[in-house]
Amino acid sequence: MGRTDRASLLVHVDRAEVFAALTDPDALVEWLPPAGMHGRFENFDMREGGSYRLVLTYDDATDFPGKTSADSDVSEVRVSRLVPDEQIATDVDFASDDPAFQGTMRMEWNLRTVDEGTDVEIVARDVPYGIRARDHAEGMTSSLTNLATYLEP
Repeated sequence: MGRTDRASLLVHVDRAEVFAALTDPDALVEWLPPAGMHGRFENFDMREGGSYRLVLTYDDATDFPGKTSADSDVSEVRVSRLVPDEQIATDVDFASDDPAFQGTMRMEWNLRTVDEGTDVEIVARDVPYGIRARDHAEGMTSSLTNLATYLEP
């Protein structure tokens, strides 16, 4: 059993708006890549039982070599649970020959209504040991900040 990492952020919009940004491929490639990266989908089927393949590429991989290639992280993502406006649960496998990045990581995006908007929480379970906790926390926090910026013009 691997490590569990968490991050959360209050976003000042309703859950339906957040959920839409979590499930639309054009929105996702805009805000999901952490700072210093950009992304693209090779396929995208966001429904319970669906899947997608996401390629994240580092703008400068000098200090952060990729998991899949020198400058990229490729993940195969299966959607295991999708509850509109509440939760998206996925199983994530990194395309990597390095055993440090192998194994299935379970990611949950949980949405909870609060007075000020929506609390967005990411829970990552069974994080591969090759992903340093500090780097993962920074990446998840960066994505959440990007989401807030995307939704709160």
